[in-house]
Amino acid sequence: MTKKDRSYLQTLKVAHEPIVMLTCYDFPTAVLQEQAGVDVIFVGDSVGTNLLGYTSEREVTVDDMVHHLRAVRRAVSDAYLLVDMPFESFETADLALRNARRLLDEGADGVKLEGGQERAAVVRALTDTGIDVCGHIGFTPQTLGSKGRVQGKSFEQAKVLLQSALTLQDAGALMLVLELVTEDLSRLISERLRIPTIGIGSGRFCDGQVLVITDVLGISPFTRKIAKRYQEYQGLTLEAIRRYSDEVRNHLFPTEDNAFPTNPEDLARAEDWLRVSQEPS
Repeated sequence: MTKKDRSYLQTLKVAHEPIVMLTCYDFPTAVLQEQAGVDVIFVGDSVGTNLLGYTSEREVTVDDMVHHLRAVRRAVSDAYLLVDMPFESFETADLALRNARRLLDEGADGVKLEGGQERAAVVRALTDTGIDVCGHIGFTPQTLGSKGRVQGKSFEQAKVLLQSALTLQDAGALMLVLELVTEDLSRLISERLRIPTIGIGSGRFCDGQVLVITDVLGISPFTRKIAKRYQEYQGLTLEAIRRYSDEVRNHLFPTEDNAFPTNPEDLARAEDWLRVSQEPS
């Protein structure tokens, strides 16, 4: 299969073919996403609240991202591998360059960073050195907190988002995530931009969609309006753990089929040796 690079993603935009993006934090899940043909496998800072037990995305560090990026990279050969730049890892151009280069050295194809037109100088500094950058506007968890609020409902909000989208494109961004942006405004932005837009909770008219893998699989204990469960992992996993626990407690697991025998002659010799070795001298 052809490697899904930046030109491939741009081709999908031009052809009006939806781009499929999913978050991923570990090797076995990355293997499955590759097999399923996901276009962009995304190591998001949502790893903090969904896997690491953090209370906020702000707690995620560059070291956290590197650890999970390495695991995912080992499974990815065809998909475009995108990674989040965590909170306060791109406050200046120099800091952003240092951290982005580290993430690329660990196997990322591109980096994503949150923020609107105020991040244009940082985006330009990265893209001028050949680093692929995905922007992220609308609801930005690193700055606005974990509780999502729809963006773009008023003219003033819409104007800021439109200006940010155009400014980030001009700064060289490869694509743009629109999170919790009204559907009408997402359509307007997507039609205006030359680069792909990836929506999450932003309606039907973006060039692609991204969801958090724990929402897709039903690992999260709650449902979100912006997501869809495609599996009931939590319920199925709880049932499996309970069955395992019951079988261990009732001596139903392991069985003979799960065990490995010793050669009878060697076992007899071992028993003889043990008996002799324990006799009083």
